[in-house]
Amino acid sequence: MGIFYAAYSSDSALSTPLHRNHSQTHPNCCRWTCNKSLKLTYPCRYSSNISTTKVSFLCSDISSRENFLSFSPSNFNRFKLRAVSEEEDENAAAIKSKWGSSLQLVAMFGVWYSLNIYFNIFNKQVLRVFPYPATLTALQFGCGTLMVLIMWSFNLHPVPKLKRSQVVPVLTLGLFHTIGNVLTNISLGKVSVSFTHTIKAMEPFFAVLLCVLFLGQRPTVWVVSSLVPIVIGVALASSTEVSFNWTGFSTAMASNITNQSRNVLSKKLMISEEDGLDDINLFSIMTIISFILLLPTAILTEGIRFTPAYLQQYTTNRGLILKDLCLKAIVSGICFHSYQQISYMILHKVSAVTHAVANCVKRVVLIVASVLFFQTPVSPVNALGTTLALAGVFMYSRAKQMKPNPKIA
Repeated sequence: MGIFYAAYSSDSALSTPLHRNHSQTHPNCCRWTCNKSLKLTYPCRYSSNISTTKVSFLCSDISSRENFLSFSPSNFNRFKLRAVSEEEDENAAAIKSKWGSSLQLVAMFGVWYSLNIYFNIFNKQVLRVFPYPATLTALQFGCGTLMVLIMWSFNLHPVPKLKRSQVVPVLTLGLFHTIGNVLTNISLGKVSVSFTHTIKAMEPFFAVLLCVLFLGQRPTVWVVSSLVPIVIGVALASSTEVSFNWTGFSTAMASNITNQSRNVLSKKLMISEEDGLDDINLFSIMTIISFILLLPTAILTEGIRFTPAYLQQYTTNRGLILKDLCLKAIVSGICFHSYQQISYMILHKVSAVTHAVANCVKRVVLIVASVLFFQTPVSPVNALGTTLALAGVFMYSRAKQMKPNPKIA
């Protein structure tokens, strides 16, 4: 016979006289919630495993002192005992949770890469027939602004509380964000997508240079070494690029300087989550600022180009389909904001080095996809240069995580 004790604590007790009697003698022995399945520890001798096994039963199964205090093999099944391995349950739950988290992360990476590819393809198609990069960029910021307002309105993300001391720094970052994106779109309108993003692989070079000049940070030998293949690769790719022109090349380089200046300025002004602004909200505020700054600027520099009357005349004169042009422009704006938003969401789930490597892989995938989609001619030297530049970016992302050896006095 195996004795087990129902040492379980709850807010209610059994109401029968027998159980109330027993509870006075053993106060910790019979308190549980009635009509609920309980898990009790009992050294079960009747199983092949002599170790402690978790069992459960209902209060309604207990009707007498004998049944309440003990049981034997003959009445074991009458109690409707169910063996439960707590350790197995916990392991199964942990494995299930791990697999679920991994699948979610893989899906997020897939959406991130896909949105980035769609943005660049639609963006290039629109810029080919609608050569107004400032107007198109303003439209894309407008789409982003609408998405941000929807996000805050439905409490999908906490609404930020901007302090007075943060207004000028955030406005400055918004200005750099605006200029950098306009310059990128100018470049995409002048040269191939693959060439623009090969040039943008030079971002680490300007990041190191600006950190030395403005933050006084000295790079390690490994970081400097990783910049060599980047510079050589971009030089080789530029010298053999079929679509090369100085406007496209210089604006892509200028966007590198502008974007990295924004990042360095963000570090110098110390705008961080401790100040009440996480990455998603900071990006959202910069998007709204960029839309407000760029809309009047685009009208002044390029005129009013997105009215229905103008677009109808413009597309008719050039044999274009108005609906197709507007749809691609709007989709490019949605993709533009969404892929950056997802990028920040991924950054919250993985380490900085993992995100940097994934960003490098994303650039490779984008270049290959754009070459295949637009049938861009690529010479062997051009391919070598692009490969070298991207390899250098990968090395840079790894070198940034390497800590220098401490100096021995």
